[in-house]
Amino acid sequence: MFLIALPMMLSHITVPLLGFVDTTVIGRLGDAALLGAVAVGAVIFDYIFWSFGALRMGTAGMTAQAVGRRDDRGVAETLARALAVGGVVGLAIVLLQIPIGWAAFAAIGASDAVNAALAEYFAIRIWAAPVTLMNYAVLGSLTGRGRTDLAFVTQVATNVVNIALTVLFVVGLEMGVAGAALGTVIAETAGLALGFVVVLRLGDNPFAVRRAALLDRAAFARMLAVNGDIVVRTTALSAAFLIFNALGARAGDETLAANAVLYNMFAIGAYFLDGFATAAEAVCGQAYGARRPRDFRRAAGIAALWAHVFGVAVAAGFLLGGGAFIDFVSTDPQVRETARLYLVFAALSPLVGALAFAHDGVYIGATWTAPLRNLMLASFAFYLVLLFLLRDLGNTGLWIAFLAFLASRGIGQQLAFPALARRHIPLESAADSLASRG
Repeated sequence: MFLIALPMMLSHITVPLLGFVDTTVIGRLGDAALLGAVAVGAVIFDYIFWSFGALRMGTAGMTAQAVGRRDDRGVAETLARALAVGGVVGLAIVLLQIPIGWAAFAAIGASDAVNAALAEYFAIRIWAAPVTLMNYAVLGSLTGRGRTDLAFVTQVATNVVNIALTVLFVVGLEMGVAGAALGTVIAETAGLALGFVVVLRLGDNPFAVRRAALLDRAAFARMLAVNGDIVVRTTALSAAFLIFNALGARAGDETLAANAVLYNMFAIGAYFLDGFATAAEAVCGQAYGARRPRDFRRAAGIAALWAHVFGVAVAAGFLLGGGAFIDFVSTDPQVRETARLYLVFAALSPLVGALAFAHDGVYIGATWTAPLRNLMLASFAFYLVLLFLLRDLGNTGLWIAFLAFLASRGIGQQLAFPALARRHIPLESAADSLASRG
């Protein structure tokens, strides 16, 4: 599993870099309002786009099970349906950008200076919606096939383009936040084009899927059910992140900017460890589809173990290098000072969330999406209660509630796992049992 997880660990680090690059380049300009605007913009789009992250996760789980069944046609059809849904939903987001923007700005409640720059960033980056969601489908297909090496290549290529264009537009052409947004839109589009090339080279052509197979009622119903559960789960998760940033914004521009710097640290650590979740999606999903429960349970345990090992390593790295990270991202003295006050919370976040990262992949690989949804909603409710109880502690209370939310997710999934495994794992035939042993 580690060989599958390693490329995805490196690949997942590149995902928050789409927002991190924008944040860092703008942060070097030394304006807290501009930094806050781009950081909040990245969070808003993480919320909007990743609310439909089911297109990646659901595609990965169903693709992995098709691979386990050795159903090549099912692999191509799963990707074709995900691409179609991603394109349609992405277009709808573009068409509804005015009400979406209004709701997002109202939820954040930032200062007038931040909102002015945020509006410029939002108006450009929203056009990436269709390609971003279709990128999720391609990435999910590659993950489910176990081709994390190819997923890594496409993600790195996307971010190389993003870094180059963002520096060119912001520093070279002095386009400010508009340049940061435009660079990301172009990079996402280039990443999708490369993803199509990679998928076609693998031999499973989603564009050759017949319309009757694409619109098969039973297959579409299953996809919508799985994706619907994950959408609810991911919307709640994204809402937790959005609330975190919104409450930070209400504490002032400096606190917002400081939390934004530390949130990028958390995101990098989380996406790094999420490589084990992605590996679990592929390995557990394939074992589930091939009816090998012993392999399924073993893969789940290995994913949790390695997630904790790397959680400790990442937390230690953040504690030791967090100060340098803060200074690199922002040149504002007050932002740097404020960020250092809360560094320990951001550093601990990957370790606290390690169990949840691992179990997310296990549940998605097995398409246990309804329990995943319900456990997330329970953790989100717990988070809201803690925010209310700790409100007098200010930003410290906000970080404590956030860490407790991450921990509660993993604990709930661990407690539910034994019963789910007994009830839902397909029975292993005698032939399957002999094959898995030998």
